[in-house]
Amino acid sequence: MFENKRILVTGGTGSWGYELIAQLLPLQPKEVIVYSRNESTQVAMSREFENERLSFRIGDIRDKEALTTACQDIDYVFHLAALKHVPVCEDQPYEALKTNVIGTQNVIEAAIDNNVKKVFYISTDKAANPSNFYGMTKAIGEKLIVYANLLRSETRFVTVRGGNVLGTNGSVVHVFKDQIRNKGQVSITDVRMTRFFFTLRDAITLLFKAAEESTGGEIFVMTMPACNIVDLAEVLIEASGRDDVEIVETGTRPGEKIHEILMSDFESMTTVVYDEEYLVILPTLNMPELKERYRHCEPVSFSSFSSNYDLMSKEEIRDILQRGGFL
Repeated sequence: MFENKRILVTGGTGSWGYELIAQLLPLQPKEVIVYSRNESTQVAMSREFENERLSFRIGDIRDKEALTTACQDIDYVFHLAALKHVPVCEDQPYEALKTNVIGTQNVIEAAIDNNVKKVFYISTDKAANPSNFYGMTKAIGEKLIVYANLLRSETRFVTVRGGNVLGTNGSVVHVFKDQIRNKGQVSITDVRMTRFFFTLRDAITLLFKAAEESTGGEIFVMTMPACNIVDLAEVLIEASGRDDVEIVETGTRPGEKIHEILMSDFESMTTVVYDEEYLVILPTLNMPELKERYRHCEPVSFSSFSSNYDLMSKEEIRDILQRGGFL
């Protein structure tokens, strides 16, 4: 699919971008262009990969003109750029709106203007029944991406919704390990808290599958394991070898949920199970070709997919951390 193709990755110097590009380059694309704002991270990434098929362009998705220029002769766009930290988006909602909503609209219009084949939008479990501004902006982004398939263009737009990826920038795993090492304590906002987790490698593998299988207009939901945050902290404490680390409860932050969901009650009415690894949320908009594409798939048998059910044991958490290279 990607052989000899030109691919643009917005926000490509982040954790998702590193793993995506590491898995893209062996597939022999003609060129992979990283489009992001920070020259230092681009230079660091260029030195790390040292690959002539990888190039870089400074730009912000808020700047439609620069984005449109970057999309010239591009076959596929992976749209990763976002403001993603919940407290930052709560404190500065205007900035989150400009990047996550207006920026996504700019990506859609730039792709259409340049006849891009397909755009892949990376979303989050926080977009399902959003309780914070970050989740709301990502939910609007999902709606824009679905709707973009009704615009009169050949470009197809697909959403891939996942949970927390272990080890990404600012990830709870890094935070906990730093706290264990430097403070001798781990701060947890609420001991009841659960989250969906999976590794970056698994995330990109599933993203490629969705990229290949998708038609345009659907939301691919990556089914993934969930865990209790206290159990995650205890596994990391045990692995550190220290017996003097305590867990401190600090209280939930604005907009923070105790449990996340990957699919809402409302969405369950139009969701099907696809190939065991995915749920596919079909749009309520009139897209008959999608209904035909997924008519062989079984509807989901449950009304919500919450991180509060079927939690990983400590042994399973330890295994996923080892696979991710964190232990």
